Amino acid sequence: MTALLQNVFAGLSLGCTYALVALGFVVIYKATGVINFAQGGLLALGAYLGYTFSTSLAMAFAVAVVLACLAAAVAGAAVERIVLRRMVGQPPFAVIMITIGLLFVIEPVITAIWGFENLQVTNPWNIDTVTVGGLVLGVRDLWTIGLTAAAVLGFFLFFRHSDFGLAMRATAFDPEAALAQGISARRVYAVSWAIAAALAALAGITLAAGPGGLSPSIGFIALAAFPAMILGGVDSPTGAVLGGLVIGLAEALTRGYQDHLFAWAGDNVSVIVPYLIMILILLVRPYGLLGTRDVRRI
Repeated sequence: MTALLQNVFAGLSLGCTYALVALGFVVIYKATGVINFAQGGLLALGAYLGYTFSTSLAMAFAVAVVLACLAAAVAGAAVERIVLRRMVGQPPFAVIMITIGLLFVIEPVITAIWGFENLQVTNPWNIDTVTVGGLVLGVRDLWTIGLTAAAVLGFFLFFRHSDFGLAMRATAFDPEAALAQGISARRVYAVSWAIAAALAALAGITLAAGPGGLSPSIGFIALAAFPAMILGGVDSPTGAVLGGLVIGLAEALTRGYQDHLFAWAGDNVSVIVPYLIMILILLVRPYGLLGTRDVRRI
């Protein structure tokens, strides 16, 4: 039972990271109808900005996190303003290809500035742990869960109860009707990219502050968060959070019991588990667990 709870806790921490990235995917999809494949690049950029603020500039970690998220949000809004805004009205496929191109542009920029070597991010917890009822809990994991809960709560309060959140929901539901009511779709798109980049940055910083440190490959975590977004439903923020937690738990449990249950499948079977779950769910619910079912009348 202790081993099971230990794996569940590790899965919750990992799932929180996936939830932040998946939520960023959903925010942009709801606003623009496009899946942003540059999310992994934004995650890596936010992580390296966090390293610069906390380690290179020796700022307090909390300040570094806030500044990195704000800087990533500005970068996300700038990308929308300079690049994506010119693609308004173009086929979604073309816009998706632009986001893929952005991913391959961001990564070389990161390595040109910070290099390829593994970096250690200064943080207040390092490898500290606390013991609760026989469970050894990493302080970083506890902070990851807490920061994710605060960020998700803040997002939903903003999305549900603020005027601009209402504008975002209206634009996502019917862009033409929103424009007719005086809502600026361009501003909504820019804010959506800013929010998605800030969420990715927070996920990147919490990952980089772990024992593994920071390397350019950190952006690949978005590939594992992609099934979480599909699993929950591409247009459901709640589904993104749920999908992230499900995928994180499944991956951690598979990794924890691999030698006992999945030895026949070889090493690293946990890497493919998110995609297997995604396929199985889509076979039953093509629109995801909480996604909007597309009903067409003939």
